[in-house]
Amino acid sequence: MILDLFGDYLRYAGGEVRLADFTELLALFDVEAATVRVNLSRLRKEGWFTTRRVGRETVYSLTPHMLEILDEGRERIFRRRDETWEGRWTMAIYQVPESDRAFREQLRKQLAWHGFGQLSPSTWLSPHNLISEVRDIAIENPRARVDALWCGTGDPGEDRELAARCWDLEALGADYQRFIQTYAELDNERLNAAKDGRTALLERMRIIGDYRRFLFRDPYLPQELQPEGWPSSAARSLFGAVHRQLGPAATAFVSDVIGQPIGEGQEVTA
Repeated sequence: MILDLFGDYLRYAGGEVRLADFTELLALFDVEAATVRVNLSRLRKEGWFTTRRVGRETVYSLTPHMLEILDEGRERIFRRRDETWEGRWTMAIYQVPESDRAFREQLRKQLAWHGFGQLSPSTWLSPHNLISEVRDIAIENPRARVDALWCGTGDPGEDRELAARCWDLEALGADYQRFIQTYAELDNERLNAAKDGRTALLERMRIIGDYRRFLFRDPYLPQELQPEGWPSSAARSLFGAVHRQLGPAATAFVSDVIGQPIGEGQEVTA
């Protein structure tokens, strides 16, 4: 929720927020002031924020590292991936000492974040060209041996089978269908334009929070690898429409709370 508020609003208003204003915004979601202070203090110690004092006010700013993470996350949410598939996979293979389980788990999280699926305990696949991302992971994790291959099977049927093995596509597809059923009625340009800012912010935060969860699960399969009737594109279009429709009222409301204008953020492309 903290990153969603920064990602959609606060970063476009100077990238910082006063504690009192942040507390007021989070109170809309039934988060108590004491909980806000405790969590922001913890996140500051973990390197999410820097703080400065303005009179008696504490002002929180995202660190450059967290801004990079925010940029990467928003790029994955809002960029459309519809490039032609070349019939090849990025294969990441790593070797980590068996005794270093925590490090191995962190490596797996990095691969999953980039959209890789697990084929075997130490072999992960992506249908996109992510060789440079794997090499960056290797540099960041010198304790592991990480290799990257750009390879293919030459068999479309075998490729679809690999996709089914690397990702739980049945569960993912069912969750996309539930997302569509949940938010279909919210796609109404006229009604959304008439909503007050508080309602628009609550609904916009709810849909982006639910849609964001797909980032860790969806490999953005090329059309050649998608199961029949794959609902990813429909869910994405629905999210984009609702996010855009609720944007003006929600942004104006946050602007009033923090007392400064908010520039335009990124929207889902058609």
